[in-house]
Amino acid sequence: NTSALVKKAQQRLYFLRSLKKSHLSPGILTSFYRCIIESILTNSITVWYGGSTVCERKALQRVVKTAQRITGTQLPAIEHLHHSRCLRRAHSIIKDSSHPSHKLFNLLPSRRRYRNLRTRTSRFRDSFFPSTITLLNSTLHR
Repeated sequence: NTSALVKKAQQRLYFLRSLKKSHLSPGILTSFYRCIIESILTNSITVWYGGSTVCERKALQRVVKTAQRITGTQLPAIEHLHHSRCLRRAHSIIKDSSHPSHKLFNLLPSRRRYRNLRTRTSRFRDSFFPSTITLLNSTLHR
């Protein structure tokens, strides 16, 4: 899945390069990147990113770095995008008491942290719910 996403994003980088050759402003190039390339890279990122390998994550980040060089602006890293999307989805699940997964986000008696799910395998630990609960707990104390 990720290799297909990288391939598709690299194809779109061609258009970003051709826009750069047309001497467009960095703001327009960044908008093009965010609309066309970043949307491809982050499609369902909350689902598949946790199960991706280090090699696949580096390939995704390589696309972002290439786009960064082309646009000449700082772009958010793939991991940062994953964290922000996971937190956004978790907050929407927590707010919606009718959501089927709402019961997985249990506050501890201190009402400051969420109860971690018990995980026996790294595959489950890296999936959406356990990793997002860990992420929520780490961001609550900043």
